[in-house]
Amino acid sequence: MDIKGKMDKLRDYLHGKKVIIAFSGGADSTLLAWIAKEEASDALAVTVDNGAMPAECVQNAEQIAQMIGIKHRVVGENYLEDPAFQINPPNRCYVCKLKMHQRLENIAKEEQYDAVVDGTNISDLMEDRPGIMVNIEKNVKTPLVKSGFTSGDVREVLKQENIKYTPSTTCLATRIPTGKKLTPRKINRIDYAESLIKNLTGLEIVRVRDDEQMARIEVKDVDKLIDRGLLHHLDSELKAVGFRRVTLDISGQDDTKDQIMVYKPCKGDKNKIMFEKELPYSLNISETCHELESLGKVKCSKEMGIAMLEMNSTNITLFAKGKIVARKVKDQEDAQELLLKILPCLRRNINLNNV
Repeated sequence: MDIKGKMDKLRDYLHGKKVIIAFSGGADSTLLAWIAKEEASDALAVTVDNGAMPAECVQNAEQIAQMIGIKHRVVGENYLEDPAFQINPPNRCYVCKLKMHQRLENIAKEEQYDAVVDGTNISDLMEDRPGIMVNIEKNVKTPLVKSGFTSGDVREVLKQENIKYTPSTTCLATRIPTGKKLTPRKINRIDYAESLIKNLTGLEIVRVRDDEQMARIEVKDVDKLIDRGLLHHLDSELKAVGFRRVTLDISGQDDTKDQIMVYKPCKGDKNKIMFEKELPYSLNISETCHELESLGKVKCSKEMGIAMLEMNSTNITLFAKGKIVARKVKDQEDAQELLLKILPCLRRNINLNNV
């Protein structure tokens, strides 16, 4: 489906509804807010300030909402005071998103909105994001998934329409390894370090990882930092706020999420083109089989950890460990289209993902 078709589906999905948008000001929620403003009967963008976001995020969200012309509300709650979040477990993103959507759900009930929607897109379904489980548990609607949008599609539309958005809205807690306690001091020094680097270099996306007081700087354009005087200044400033060592990751920082099925030639039969995809999470085969029934004929073996789906003349096999194999497909484009249809039906293995 081309982008115009996806936009038509998105407009149809939101048309006439009364929705609350989980709004960060990032690309995905900005596209949702823009279309909801035009199509929904009533749309409210809500930004949750969880006490661990970069300083400029809330301000940027306010500015973007004002530019779009949508109603906007900021609700604050310091998650760092919640022991379940403070201990920084492997499923911290699940804990965070659950708290956020409980708040949005309450607003929706009190003010009689039809649904809460968020900016989860198809590309997000290919990543190990425990927070996505909250969408299923809390019945959070995902219009971008329903309409087939990848992160690349979203950015392309915003670029075509010249709509501004915040390039990165990730929580600062993600800069600290899981299992290491989250504290206001750690969050504040990370926030200071990233803001300092942005101001000195003009870079929009900066990550400063904090591991046992060692700062690891990640940026897309490392050349912006290759200056002896600048590096000396950063070393002094970051040590002054509590870092013992300051390092630069020369591999750079990459936010690209789009991935495709990988071609695997079938030996001995050129007509049996095969593609495969390795997901970074495991699958609940029983629940996934149930969801796949909406797409075609399904055979499921929970004991073997395999689900087999037949769609027209195409065969897709899904394994509990997260591998997807598509056989008898026409070409890479056909394989990609199949993947986009399958991803919303996948159900993650809760136990193996510590969610």
